[in-house]
Amino acid sequence: MNYPNIPLAQTVIQLFKLKKVKHIIISPGSRNAPLTIGFTNDPFFKCYSIVDERCAAFFAIGIAQQLDEAVAVVCTSGSALLNYYPAVAEAFYSDVPLIVLSADRPNYLIGIGDGQTINQKNVFENHILYSANLKLDLKDEHKIPENEELPILKSIEGKLERFLGFQQSIQSHNEEEINNAINKANFKKGPVHINVPFDEPLYELTNKLSVKPKVIEAEARKKKIENFELQHCIEDWNDASKKMILVGVNPPNQIEQRWLNDLAMDDSVVVFTETTSNLHHKDFFASIDKMIAPLTDEEFKQLQPDILITFGGLIISKKVKAFLRQYQPKQHWHIDDNKANNTFFCLEKHIEVHPNIFFTDFLPKITHFVKSDYKTYWESIKQMRNKKHDEFTKDAVFSDFKVFDTLLKSLPNDSILQVGNSSAVRYVQLFDVNPSVEVFCNRGTSGIDGSTSTAIGCATVRDKQTILVTGDLSFFYDSNALWNNYIPKNFRIVVINNGGGGIFRILPGHKNTDNFDYYFETKHELSAKQLSKMYNFEYSQTDSDKQLKLKLKTFFTESDTPKLLEVFTPRLINDEELLNYFNAIK
Repeated sequence: MNYPNIPLAQTVIQLFKLKKVKHIIISPGSRNAPLTIGFTNDPFFKCYSIVDERCAAFFAIGIAQQLDEAVAVVCTSGSALLNYYPAVAEAFYSDVPLIVLSADRPNYLIGIGDGQTINQKNVFENHILYSANLKLDLKDEHKIPENEELPILKSIEGKLERFLGFQQSIQSHNEEEINNAINKANFKKGPVHINVPFDEPLYELTNKLSVKPKVIEAEARKKKIENFELQHCIEDWNDASKKMILVGVNPPNQIEQRWLNDLAMDDSVVVFTETTSNLHHKDFFASIDKMIAPLTDEEFKQLQPDILITFGGLIISKKVKAFLRQYQPKQHWHIDDNKANNTFFCLEKHIEVHPNIFFTDFLPKITHFVKSDYKTYWESIKQMRNKKHDEFTKDAVFSDFKVFDTLLKSLPNDSILQVGNSSAVRYVQLFDVNPSVEVFCNRGTSGIDGSTSTAIGCATVRDKQTILVTGDLSFFYDSNALWNNYIPKNFRIVVINNGGGGIFRILPGHKNTDNFDYYFETKHELSAKQLSKMYNFEYSQTDSDKQLKLKLKTFFTESDTPKLLEVFTPRLINDEELLNYFNAIK
């Protein structure tokens, strides 16, 4: 097997292999050649080549998100590294294990005007779990010559001893830093950065390893809830007649169904689930905005909980955030083994265990249910909302709202839905999604910049069909995502093209002015047709509900290429129809 000749590159490659970091996304470059050579010559690694670093990093997020294991991205020196930043921030706030491996120039070439050189050390310091700055190997320039006089030989041996001591110190430092970074990514769940300096020559090969790095295992302490804390929770729970559980972004199959069933049986508990929570029960309250948007002040006071429990990632619904900030619970507990956000400005407890561990310890000790009509009352409200929702939807005009209703009803069983940000994910929140469908969205930073790349990364490592539903601006913004040789044939994209940034027509603002159209909504007349042709997607389009239903009958079926369906909706009607919807369900 061929290896890079540089010991530092060998160290990186071996430790990644020993610590089972298998998926490596490489962007082309010269300074990272020793890493590229090492990864691509070892059959252990699954290597991908993606030119655009921003797309590469979001593609890696899609893989890591699905496999729940660290995925690495590799780039050359200079501005290439900065293009990873949007995905690094997303991984930081979404708890995704992402390892950034950046090649760098030696210190003596930095700050002197050398090409493709920036200050790379700690460049992500505000959005990173760990920054490892590795040290350059010393060059073995002191060869012991043959047939030298003994004094000369002893002098050279002394220099060599000092040289080897320095090199061993560097090697130990590098091994420790690489181990620490990978351990952090895996156990703390987030991004880390390993900066790797290389001097030329970069392309030399060897068939023999010159280093044998040491693996440092992470100290995996199993977290548990202390008995006194658990007892306090039980006492407070038993005293409260109004308990609310609110679940944000949550991977599928994380919480045992028996605990969900227990919570659903308690009349003093209402469980609000966002679409991205991947939790389902007929007695839970999905579609939060549909439920609470029409409430009066008096009804909000009735809904105000004594205890609020949250778990999962960030919350999408602005309405529920506004509600719980104004009508704060007496206690807010957040359950997460790493971090807790004080989203509602009243966080009292951070219970530092996985939610499944908490419910396993907690719920069996709740021996009686508090008498309460909390859930019963809100169940009647839910039924009324659902009835009005169905009545409105049946006669809704063709618009973004109608498209989401038709589209979500057509999703195949056991598929994966990746949703773009801004208006797309907010529309999805208004509908009940097939419980067999897994739902994902980049809600860490809520940006439009990597939805397509993430969806493609997801599709490459899952057997289930992946469907991306995205808005036009998000799709065009991330169009380089399609410059990718790993897109499976069953991958599907639905682009809802409303001719601009539809989210800005929904938000408060001065609409229908030249300033608004040009600078906020960014009105356009672009189509995905030519992009589909360039990247070998089967393309179709529609601009009516009848046509949409017809297209969807065959859209998810087998094909020789991935497919893209572009749905054109009326730009000036979408926001009006959404407003009509919220008025209708009051």
